[in-house]
Amino acid sequence: MASTEQRSYKIPPPYHPTQDINEIIRLALAEDAGDIGDITSYSTIPAETQATATFLAKADGVLAGLAVAEMVFEQVDPSLKVEWSVSEGDTVTYGMKFGTVKGSAIALLTAERVALNFMQRMSGIATATKQMADAAKPARILETRKTVPGLRVLDKWAVLIGGGENHRIGLYDMLMIKDNHVAAAGGMTAAVTRAREYMSQKGLTLAIELEARTMEEVKEAVAVVDADPEPATGRICRVMLDNMSLEEMTEAVGIIGDKVETEASGNVTMDTVGPIGSCGVTYISSGALTHSVNALDISFNIENAA
Repeated sequence: MASTEQRSYKIPPPYHPTQDINEIIRLALAEDAGDIGDITSYSTIPAETQATATFLAKADGVLAGLAVAEMVFEQVDPSLKVEWSVSEGDTVTYGMKFGTVKGSAIALLTAERVALNFMQRMSGIATATKQMADAAKPARILETRKTVPGLRVLDKWAVLIGGGENHRIGLYDMLMIKDNHVAAAGGMTAAVTRAREYMSQKGLTLAIELEARTMEEVKEAVAVVDADPEPATGRICRVMLDNMSLEEMTEAVGIIGDKVETEASGNVTMDTVGPIGSCGVTYISSGALTHSVNALDISFNIENAA
């Protein structure tokens, strides 16, 4: 079986130092099969029965998770043959058949639900991302860390497939100094100073994002940037404008200028993302992309068996 590193992807998954997609799939299959397996299929279908099953779109949307589904089928039975008429990120419409799997009928049914669960969730995320990314232009869409525990790589991969971009993957790959950090550190300047000292001691070169909720905090963030625009480590790359009105965001973007990137966050919906994208921010982040997923309806149907 090919590892995730050995595979060729149209859109590669984001890197994570501790999550492995094959292990995520193994756990999902074990959860479903328990210590016996698909007892219904074992007890009703002759072991030698071969079948062909098709994937059918039961709603319009953007497909994601095809590679994950392939990995599911491989883990259940490496002899299963999967063929797609579409690629990751392609649009499907209601009633469209877009893939087939051939092989052991028992293996097909054992893998069915796990493959669909991953595909439907990822396709739902990709579909919502595509809609929001199109509406947000010229701003670019990011997700957040509001993902299902254990599925972060898959959730964030689906965002990439849908045309979005990844925010930080976790707590480890970017510093985001928010109001609670500022309060505990004794101020924004103190928090940034301590962060840079820590990174220098640890030999880290991570970027820093600062959260601002008011114009006063925006001005403070700009002052911190101006005080050391090219630090040895801990460069401030972005200011997050949290829960601001359109008027406030427009003013904040004017204050920040091109010193650093800007990110709008909070109350981002399909109704608001267009106006937000027009106010000059670089990015718009939306937790709803992954925490309020409407799964894309996909069915898996055995069409012939012998």
